[in-house]
Amino acid sequence: MTQQQLAEKVGIKFQQIQKYETGANRVSASRLWDIADALDVPVAFFFEGIEDAQKKDAASVGIEAIPADLLGDKEALDLIRSYYAIPENQRRRLFELARVLSDVA
Repeated sequence: MTQQQLAEKVGIKFQQIQKYETGANRVSASRLWDIADALDVPVAFFFEGIEDAQKKDAASVGIEAIPADLLGDKEALDLIRSYYAIPENQRRRLFELARVLSDVA
């Protein structure tokens, strides 16, 4: 299907489809629904493999051990609040210390 054909089915100009394709414009949820309908695929089609990619990205930066609901953890929130209560120059030094210690572990 061409961009023009897809645009006609969705009810927009083909230039908008080009902007979606290149990432110049974001695709709203409702527009994604329209595009999926026009292509006769489920919306989930556009997200296939995203979990694998997220796991790969997390592993590459060493965050595989971070729980998904981190901001729902009271201890984590207390730690974040305490961290930002420290003066900036000391906070930077603490951050560097934590980075060094995490590399050693």
